[in-house]
Amino acid sequence: MPRILALVVAMAVAGAAALHPASARAQQSAWVQVEAARTLSEAQARAQTYGQRFDNVAGFRLGSGWYAIALGPFEPPLARAELVALRNAGQIPPDSYISDGASYGQRFWPVGAGALAPPATARTAPEEPAAAPEAEVAQPAEPEYVPDETPDEARRNELLLSGEERREVQEALQWFGHYSAGIDGAFGRGTRAGMAEWQQAQGYPVTGVLTTAQRAELIAAWRAPFDALGLAPVRSAEAGIEMVMPTARVAYARTEAPFVHYDATDGSGMRVLLISQAGDEATLFGLYDIMQTLAIVPAEGPRERSARAFTIRGTSPGLDSHTEARLEGGAIKGFTFVWSDGEPRVIEAVIDRMQESFTRLPAVLPDAARAGDAREPSVDLLAGLELRRPERTRTGFFVDAGGAVLTTDEAVAGCSRVTLGGETEARVAARDAGLGLALLRPDTALAPRAVAAFRSAAPRIRAEVAVAGFSYGDALSLPLLTYGTLADTRGLGGEESLARLDLAALPGDAGGPVFDSAGGVVGALAADTEGAAGGATDARRLPEGVAFAVDVPAIVAFLSDAGLAARAAESEAPRDPEALADLAADMAVQVNCWD
Repeated sequence: MPRILALVVAMAVAGAAALHPASARAQQSAWVQVEAARTLSEAQARAQTYGQRFDNVAGFRLGSGWYAIALGPFEPPLARAELVALRNAGQIPPDSYISDGASYGQRFWPVGAGALAPPATARTAPEEPAAAPEAEVAQPAEPEYVPDETPDEARRNELLLSGEERREVQEALQWFGHYSAGIDGAFGRGTRAGMAEWQQAQGYPVTGVLTTAQRAELIAAWRAPFDALGLAPVRSAEAGIEMVMPTARVAYARTEAPFVHYDATDGSGMRVLLISQAGDEATLFGLYDIMQTLAIVPAEGPRERSARAFTIRGTSPGLDSHTEARLEGGAIKGFTFVWSDGEPRVIEAVIDRMQESFTRLPAVLPDAARAGDAREPSVDLLAGLELRRPERTRTGFFVDAGGAVLTTDEAVAGCSRVTLGGETEARVAARDAGLGLALLRPDTALAPRAVAAFRSAAPRIRAEVAVAGFSYGDALSLPLLTYGTLADTRGLGGEESLARLDLAALPGDAGGPVFDSAGGVVGALAADTEGAAGGATDARRLPEGVAFAVDVPAIVAFLSDAGLAARAAESEAPRDPEALADLAADMAVQVNCWD
């Protein structure tokens, strides 16, 4: 809850009396202001809380758009004594202060008290007789602004500010766009101009010198969004880290090496991870790669890595995160901050505060640190964090020395991004929906160990063939070989560009190379679609063990149109299963489609 953070001192009673003697004589009440809130709902909640302890709680709208919670009214001499007694007893915040109520407007608390300014202030008119029940009561106009200090008093009180307090004023002015020079604590022409701009924006008389109450209002408004986050230091002895966190939004949940988890407490989706593990440069690089597989680290965003540290910023429409870690003295320590909403300036300021406060302590998480729960390990989780998974994984194979990959059109349909092997970004260079083929080019050149060599002569019927594919998606890092035979050199509908196979393929195999016994490529496994099945529909299912492949002449023509020359297979010497598996591992590649 935002609070006014500076005490208002020295009421301008004498100055007001000199200007308005009658008004000064009428001013017979004072208030102990305990808090100010930005919204009416917050102010009502705080007033209700104070009402459980005090029977004289009142709430008023301020001219600046804030809402004040105060105790009173008191006779002015008694108000000071009440303030001191309640502060010493710890019953009100230490930054509470005396107000003459001059800035108090429409009353919102107690409920039903009426929309009246507080009684016995300098500008309160004598109370009129109550209107008849059927008459409409006019709402009072906003009270005229009366300064809480004269300009001379404001300057004198300004001289009492510490260097830190003066820098805070400049930071607050800078935050709201009224000051752009250095934060040096010197109130020169730039700072005075910023104060004047702020006063004008708030509807105050423009003097270029903030009164004590205006300074308090400025600082409170600046700190309000950070106070709502509850920024405070948190120490994890087991991880050996101390750092400021948004403690109003996150709380300790569990420890699963190399992370200490602080999960959201309010449904906001905000999270903090402390990173702590022993290791060296190789460990740091491995952690860098692993972090980018997590669902809390979106794939888009800048990345930086050096021999001793890395930073990853992940950004997406519904989730953002910042991760950084550094290797020092055989220990890798850092943090991840995750958020789903929030003002960007506030988020960046929070990250800056985390970085500034990050402190390395002697301990480091042991490799086996866990929270003690009984959850079974999952291939979808890493240290309690969900891994980012592709929408689908299909197979492709290298068709030139620069890393171009042939796959199916279905593999890349509707993808926001495509990767090869889960890491290398690739773009679609050519597509043929009729053939069901797509050509991918990696964003960074690759050097494949094996490139497809195509068999020009059509294989004989019943010849043994094998498909290399990632049958189980991204669950395995190497392709599997599925053996079968060539059943026909055409599709069921007589399609000359298709060959029918007696082979039990899975969806992940689609796009994989079809080898003959010598390792020559005799086709590319087609996706299990209506076109590949020769017009099969839901009412006419194919029997299990029937698959189709796009034949070599169609592939060669497709590659030629894309500017690539297909290599011809020369050797006809049969390969043993181990040699064929090695060839498949070198040639086939995962094609991952990401949403």
